[in-house]
Amino acid sequence: MIGRLNKMAPGGAVEVPEAAGDRPFLEVKDLFVKFPTEDGLVHAVDGVSFTLERGKTLAIVGESGSGKSVTAQAIMGLLDRRQAQVSGEIWLDRLNLLALKPAQVQALRGERMAMIFQDPMSSLHPFYRIGDQIIEAIQAHRSVSKTAARQETLEMLKRVGIPAAARRIDAYPHQLSGGMRQRVMIAMALINSPELLIADEPTTALDVTVQAQILELIKKLQVEFGTTVIVITHDLGIVADVADEVAVMYGARIMERASTQEIYEHPEMPYTLGLLSSIPRMDRDVTGRLEPIRGNPPSAIRLPAGCVFEPRCPYSGLTGGLAKTTRPELLPTGSGVDHLVRCHLPPEKRREIAAEVMGKLRSVKA
Repeated sequence: MIGRLNKMAPGGAVEVPEAAGDRPFLEVKDLFVKFPTEDGLVHAVDGVSFTLERGKTLAIVGESGSGKSVTAQAIMGLLDRRQAQVSGEIWLDRLNLLALKPAQVQALRGERMAMIFQDPMSSLHPFYRIGDQIIEAIQAHRSVSKTAARQETLEMLKRVGIPAAARRIDAYPHQLSGGMRQRVMIAMALINSPELLIADEPTTALDVTVQAQILELIKKLQVEFGTTVIVITHDLGIVADVADEVAVMYGARIMERASTQEIYEHPEMPYTLGLLSSIPRMDRDVTGRLEPIRGNPPSAIRLPAGCVFEPRCPYSGLTGGLAKTTRPELLPTGSGVDHLVRCHLPPEKRREIAAEVMGKLRSVKA
């Protein structure tokens, strides 16, 4: 890996610390991101920690404003450090990204890590053909002729399912549908075979059929390229067949973390239960109403002193006042699996509540 990093001429070579040799492929540790504003300090990410093994997919799920996208931007080095206060550690394959110079992180983007943004129309340059934009991404990191880069671009457009790729390689973004523009963004992100791919709301504004196609495409290409993937979404219902693990975020913090199967079958955090209750299901009575989570997310400037979900939690009164005054830690549930939850409710009470809620969700109405 040092050999790869030594070619980052703008920032110089980076030495990998010997003590970091046993780290997971990706490790985010005690990440804090704050933005000073006229109204006060915005706590966008508040002590987020997680690990991700190579080749796995993590879904980060939560409502708008929960800190999902800012966490991704911090990993990618896209936050302006002159405006954002960023602290903690972000290790990518034994390399602390927050300790690198901006030019060194920029050299890693596109080559070792890449990101798919939720709005391809604003991410693609409207005045340049899509083929030229992908060719530029290739030549920014590799010494390849334009002819060879164009052929590689054409092959990648075919692999991501662009019909008539030989013709559409010369199309402008506005000439493509939303689904095809998102496929172009995926092609651009994967063209240099990055080891880490972050997909930030990759199916926003797409119809249900195209959503499924895009998610299936990401899953297929992950297997093909051996890429480690983070999928960011507000919809817990779309990640069941895509992710290996799920991290549920709320109020700038991770509230629950487990395998995807464990989250769907044995959730414990009341917020996670609320997300699951709000998912439309084909096997339920179509005239039945979804159960929304009452209230609104907290202000990132004035996060609650205790549990950030306390103002909206229907069970906070069962904590003896702890939910209002004391910040809960992200701790193992004790169920014998790698399942973490941030909640003051006693484990027995959490499981009793979860069993009742999930029992109702699993019951099929005629």
